Amino acid sequence: MPFQKILKDKAYFKRFQVQYRRRREGKTDYQARRKLVTQAKNKYNSPKYRLVVRFTNKDVIAQVVYAKITGDFVMAAAYGHELTGYGMPVSQSSYAAGYAVGLLIARRLLTKLKLADKYAGNSNVNGEQYLVEAVEDGPAPFYVVLDTGLARTTTGAKVFSVMKGVADGGVEIPHGVSRFPGYNREEKKLNAEVLKKYIFGGHVSDYMTRIQKEDPQKYEKHFSQFIKAGVTPANFAEKWAAVHKAIRANPVAKKAEKKTDANAKPKAYNKKRLNIHQRKEKVRRALANRAKLANKQ
Repeated sequence: MPFQKILKDKAYFKRFQVQYRRRREGKTDYQARRKLVTQAKNKYNSPKYRLVVRFTNKDVIAQVVYAKITGDFVMAAAYGHELTGYGMPVSQSSYAAGYAVGLLIARRLLTKLKLADKYAGNSNVNGEQYLVEAVEDGPAPFYVVLDTGLARTTTGAKVFSVMKGVADGGVEIPHGVSRFPGYNREEKKLNAEVLKKYIFGGHVSDYMTRIQKEDPQKYEKHFSQFIKAGVTPANFAEKWAAVHKAIRANPVAKKAEKKTDANAKPKAYNKKRLNIHQRKEKVRRALANRAKLANKQ
């Protein structure tokens, strides 16, 4: 068969359909989103709640979201930079920070829904799997599914630290243990001590100790903010335990204080809107000024 060149003529381009904008930008996996968002028809208009987890270089973002035709709506949110208010101003995007943010959003959500007393979660953080059980004489536990976005779901990935924090916080989230650090694929068993070590930042404190012995100058440079905050390898785990305790004591989000200056001039885009009479008066004055200038010339 002779070579046949495919011509992309006008008919081809008229029928070409571009992908969704967020797919073109590489931000959304629509195949995964469709499965996470689609609700069974026999559940009518009941929302399907997702735990959306995203990690940046310096922060952790966790949101409980449900979808509508008009878009996604956020029920509760927690961030890594909020941990400063709970006693941890450093290491706000680590595995330990992910667990703390998960615990924070779980307790914050249940407090908002008035379920915090009924579902206290797991206060004994030992690294073992914890699944929320429904109370006999009360509402069912709040149910969410994990939305990892485009993150790689490999064993030991930080997105699962938030999931573990949410589960220990008293929110029902279906999961196994195969993606936690310390899981042995051959034995199909989780070493709870390894996971507990990661939850309390033990891997970070081990690295700090090693660098401190090998190269003190490098330690002072890399961990300058830790030194400034009084965080050392010896008290790192204690600091995280105190953060967990503070989160359980008061998970409610604090409103930021608005700084207002009485003498500040309003910005250009905050100008007061004129009505029709004021606009006509403005035009009249402008014409009068122009007429004066013309008479002077």
